[in-house]
Amino acid sequence: MRFMVCLKPVPEPGTVRVDPETHTLKRESATLILNPADRYALEAAVELKEKTGAEVVAVMMGPPNAAPLLKEAYACGADEVYLLSDRAFAGADTLATSYVLSLAAQKLGAFDLIFCGKVSIDGETAQVGPELAAWLDWPSVIWVKELSPVEGGFEVVRVTDEGEERLVAKTPILFTIEPESNDPRPPSVKRLLEMLEKDVPTLTAEDLGADPARLGLEGSPTRVLDVFTPTYEGKKELLEGAAEEVVEKLVSILKERGLI
Repeated sequence: MRFMVCLKPVPEPGTVRVDPETHTLKRESATLILNPADRYALEAAVELKEKTGAEVVAVMMGPPNAAPLLKEAYACGADEVYLLSDRAFAGADTLATSYVLSLAAQKLGAFDLIFCGKVSIDGETAQVGPELAAWLDWPSVIWVKELSPVEGGFEVVRVTDEGEERLVAKTPILFTIEPESNDPRPPSVKRLLEMLEKDVPTLTAEDLGADPARLGLEGSPTRVLDVFTPTYEGKKELLEGAAEEVVEKLVSILKERGLI
């Protein structure tokens, strides 16, 4: 069996820079970290690999300076790592991103399972996983907190708004993994040293056979119109008088503002 894990480089908090013209993040100049939620997806894939003997392939779309994060993924148990990097990918929204990932999934061979993190800290959309499944015409199960192999497929426990749901899923299928599902292991020093002098294989738009009209900013149907830092102006009103009088005034103000 072969598993694909989708990883995302995100700016370290405090290092975010925004392009004033496109209003997209400038990832090339940011200090990048591995999206925290993706660590749980990687750990879920590696734990399942240890039970099934599967191969884990980690894939990341990002700028060249994201390559060290894939070396870290290898040190955490991935068997192969690939960076999808091309100027043509810049400014991609979730649809354009999932399109590129779908091309990688098809180029890198047949996969039985694809793992994604629940959400990224820089976008918070939770759209890429399900969109990737749609591009591949695969089913998907989101918010997975437990996963184990059983006869005929995989038994899955997923979180819902009402509680939990237990089901059996057959391959091929895509999972998005809940942070509560596991405790990600630290990188292996031995495996990290193994990758130290190696280059991470990079795939470009041409390598993937991508349609230019579906890539980057031009291939993204959504646009960020503006980015700004919110400001907050606190207001206060001092109530004076006897306790009963102050309480009466406070209740009157709260009713006036529709708060009670």
